[in-house]
Amino acid sequence: MSAQPRQAATVLLLRDGAPGLEVYLLRRTKGMPFAGGMTAYPGGGVDDRDGDIDIAWSGPSPDRWAAAFGCDERLARELVCAAVRETFEEAGVLLAGPPDGGPDDVVPDVSGDDWEAQRQALLSRELSLAELLAGRSLALRSDLLRPFAHWITPPVEPRRYDTKFFAAALPVGQEARHVSGEADEASWLTPSAALAEAWAGNRPMLPPTTHTLGQLERYPDVAAVLAGAPPEPLHPISPTFEETPDGRFAVLPDGSRVKLVVPLPS
Repeated sequence: MSAQPRQAATVLLLRDGAPGLEVYLLRRTKGMPFAGGMTAYPGGGVDDRDGDIDIAWSGPSPDRWAAAFGCDERLARELVCAAVRETFEEAGVLLAGPPDGGPDDVVPDVSGDDWEAQRQALLSRELSLAELLAGRSLALRSDLLRPFAHWITPPVEPRRYDTKFFAAALPVGQEARHVSGEADEASWLTPSAALAEAWAGNRPMLPPTTHTLGQLERYPDVAAVLAGAPPEPLHPISPTFEETPDGRFAVLPDGSRVKLVVPLPS
């Protein structure tokens, strides 16, 4: 019997850099139980308190996210909260602002000692995202996120995730910081540069990462990514695997193939 996939959220954190559109990537430490040594985006599993209905919320409501991801409203709320929480935990970036603020009213620099203490409390689960935001009179800014992709780990894997991918722009006044204890490297790279390193064998990635980087390559800047909302609901991708004389591939539901830069599951 295959393992039941765990609900998870991951965020393609974006900025417009000198070479063009850049995405924030973490290289997970070797020896981790899932994707050790792989390059990935900030993200992780849904926490029990991510569905807290008391959280202040600004932007598209959970029912709109439910339509985007083809799930119920509670799960949609949990996924958006997990996306915001994980981005703060793993990149030191907080997608929040005043409850009655305008589109550009995002909390500025969140790198001070007091913020760092609260980030650590989130990591240890001593503090929930709802409690952090309430204590600072802030609201979660769901309008800063966009649905981007939906991947489900194939049944052949012993550790499975049902992962919703979000895109978000790095807020003005904030900087992504290498603070994740689960990563030994953090980099801003263009999608093309990241993929070039992957194909050269220098940056192993799982198929969802290489595929979404390929999707990002078509966009000239952050604004174009955020404007290019996919159709609703997103169709989940759960690949199968095949080995050919040309290499190993993940085969997607539409028949397209993604070359693997990691070994096939055994």
